[in-house]
Amino acid sequence: MTFCVNETNLLLLLLLLLDLGAVHDTAKTGVGIASMGVMRPDLTMHNIIPVVMAGVLSIYGLIVAVIIKGSIDPPNGNAPKYGSYTGFAHLAAGLCCGLSGLAAGMAIGEVGDAGVCVVGQQEKLFVNMILIFAEALGLYGLIVALTLSQKKSDCPSK
Repeated sequence: MTFCVNETNLLLLLLLLLDLGAVHDTAKTGVGIASMGVMRPDLTMHNIIPVVMAGVLSIYGLIVAVIIKGSIDPPNGNAPKYGSYTGFAHLAAGLCCGLSGLAAGMAIGEVGDAGVCVVGQQEKLFVNMILIFAEALGLYGLIVALTLSQKKSDCPSK
C-alpha cells in the first residue's frame, strides 16, 4: 500500500492553526489596548506583552514547519522515500503544535484582553503569570512536536 502525503498541505495546516490563535490573541488584545489607551495612555506600552506573546506562538509554528520540511528527503527515481509512518508522525507533530498554539492563542487573547482593561482601572493587578502559563501550553506543543517530527521510517525497497 502506497501512502502519499503532500507535505506542503501539512505545513500549511500547522501554520494556519497556530496563526489563527495568534491572530485571535492580537486582535482581542489590540482592541483592549486601544480602548484602554484612550483613558490611560501611560499604560499602553506596559500592556503590550500579550501581543508579543502572539508573535512567539507564530515562531513556534515556523520552527516546527522548518524542521519537518528539512527532514523530508526528495524522491529518488522510482523509490519513494517518504513512508506512511513518517507522514503520520509529521501530521501528528503539526496537529500537536498547531492545536496547542491555537489553544494558547485563545487563552492569551481572552486573559490579555481582560487584563488590559482591568489594569487600566487598577494598576496593582498582575495578570502576567496567567499569560505565562497560557504560553506554556504552546511551548508544550512545540516540545512534543519536535519529538514527533524526529521519527523517521523509509519505505522498504521492492
